[in-house]
Amino acid sequence: MFQGMGKETYPLNREFGFDAREVDYMVLSHAHIDHSGLIPMLVKYGFTGKIFGTEATLDLTAILLKDSAHIQEADSKFVNKKRFAEGRELVEPLYTTDDVEDAILQFEPVPYETPFKIDEDIELELFDGGHIIGSATVFLKIMEDGKLTRIGFSGDVGRYNDPILKSPQAFPRVDYMLIESTYGNRLHDKIEETPEHLRELIVETCINKRGKLIIPAFSVGRTQELLYALNELELNNRLPNVRYYVDSPLSLAATNVVKKHPECFNSAIQKIMKFDNDPFAFRGLHFIEDKRESQALNDIQDPCVIMSASGMAEAGRVKHHIANSIGNPKNTILMVGYCAKNTLGARLKEHPSEVNIFGSMFRVRADIRQIESMSAHADYNDLIQYLSILEPSNVKRVFVVHGEPDVQDEFRERIISKGFRDVVIPEPHETFNL
Repeated sequence: MFQGMGKETYPLNREFGFDAREVDYMVLSHAHIDHSGLIPMLVKYGFTGKIFGTEATLDLTAILLKDSAHIQEADSKFVNKKRFAEGRELVEPLYTTDDVEDAILQFEPVPYETPFKIDEDIELELFDGGHIIGSATVFLKIMEDGKLTRIGFSGDVGRYNDPILKSPQAFPRVDYMLIESTYGNRLHDKIEETPEHLRELIVETCINKRGKLIIPAFSVGRTQELLYALNELELNNRLPNVRYYVDSPLSLAATNVVKKHPECFNSAIQKIMKFDNDPFAFRGLHFIEDKRESQALNDIQDPCVIMSASGMAEAGRVKHHIANSIGNPKNTILMVGYCAKNTLGARLKEHPSEVNIFGSMFRVRADIRQIESMSAHADYNDLIQYLSILEPSNVKRVFVVHGEPDVQDEFRERIISKGFRDVVIPEPHETFNL
């Protein structure tokens, strides 16, 4: 599902570029909505096959798709009131909650590191991708006319030495590799510096300036990383004594799914859980579900930290918190993740003097800060390490996907410099015969 592409977003999501009825199977690498968000539309358009993924991925995908459908239905209803009054054609959501329920019926969980026969000619195996709970590198062995072809798909690659998740797993040799490139031209800050950096910003904003710290955070992945970092501060007796709010029903549901799958946690967090049975909870933490409680946060005068979706600040409750807080120099808006071009989050990262929110211009008087270490995506060193298990001479072709065009170009050159001979950046809807 495309997001934050301006006027291009809706038409991009409407057209697959292929006939959904001709697809036999689907393998889902992980639950993030940019990977899973059009599954109900695929089913709505005639796809009847199984949807394979890890149990954690399918658990998360179910709640994300229901939330996505709910938002689309509400947005369509709001927009259509105006369009009806103007005599214009009404719009329909890409899919409804009923379409989501139909899609969920086609889910089939597959465990990690267990060869799984999809049919007599196709074998699937999933390896931990280290990106979010349940994320996987997809490995396929396909037999056709007596010839075996091995295909690898990275999904989104996580970081090595993540505080919560296991590092990306090695996977078998492949003939063809599809590799993501989100951060294929940059390096991240060190992960271990995150809790202390977070503490400094809380002290500066909430203790010294007596203001609010607003953190746009993705419900899946980033919110749990923040909670874990704050819990670590409490364990070390360094957590500032203020109120902490997670204002997102979806974040609460996602956090509960994460807690349901401790088998995905790394050894460090497993050790912590021997004396701290909930590494995502700490004193002063409050989850907000009710809409009226969320609105009431705007009236709070006391210093506090508010974490809310969406991570790109393009929609959801956080957009209201930013509008309410951006004009006060006591406050800080902290960006902690990737923001697509044309999103509010991307504009805030440019430190503008004013910004458009909900159709109105707001003066930017609050501090705009960033923590670059909190990315769930591999940087180019991680991606090269991930690919290093492959012998370049054995790989017939590498496809570079999932990145901005200029980043893909830079990462393609890095891969070539490592000995991979044939590296391609596919165009939308382009077809290749393997």
